[in-house]
Amino acid sequence: MTMIDTETVAEAPRAEPESTKRRDIIDGARKVFFEKGFDGASMDEVARAAGVSKATIYVYFGSKEELFEALVLNDRARSAEHLFVVDPSIGDVASLLHRIGISFMTMMVQPDHIRLVRMVIAIAEKFPRVGHAFFDAGPCHGGQRLASLLRQQADLGRLRIDDDLAAAYEFFNLCQSNSVKGLLFGVGEQPSPAQIEETVERAVRVFLAYYGTARAG
Repeated sequence: MTMIDTETVAEAPRAEPESTKRRDIIDGARKVFFEKGFDGASMDEVARAAGVSKATIYVYFGSKEELFEALVLNDRARSAEHLFVVDPSIGDVASLLHRIGISFMTMMVQPDHIRLVRMVIAIAEKFPRVGHAFFDAGPCHGGQRLASLLRQQADLGRLRIDDDLAAAYEFFNLCQSNSVKGLLFGVGEQPSPAQIEETVERAVRVFLAYYGTARAG
């Protein structure tokens, strides 16, 4: 970790977790990490991008790894909030899955998301805590949220599911098809909204063919 003047840090007040300054630092870090990558990014560059001193960054984050982990958690939380905003007027499983699938895939194929996943994979062996944080806040959290929705639908008699979490992961994997994996390896182009729609519709049909009931809608 880069050494800093401890007296300078001592003079800076400890901040609340959701303070504006903390958000500014994370936003600055996002710009630098996405442009330079994790190894290429420096705390000096993050400080310039955030409009703060490097000493201020260390008031909030003890290392570049800790800052990147905070960025990962922040971005995954935002994605989850958007993904699972469900319209209460949706009255059938197919429409519910379609809405979630479209939101999920639209997020998954965004260039910034692909860059973030690549960075996490690149440093996960050296910094396993970051890999765990990404997996827990992303795939695990998303799977658990969808599993809860699927259980609600099963309790209404619209699905036949023995393992809610396994079914949730299966749906997400059906939606991804091979699109996301290709983008991660630099193969193919970002799918259009029409292509995402087609893939999600197919995923919903396959999912309901196995888990659906006559009341699936």
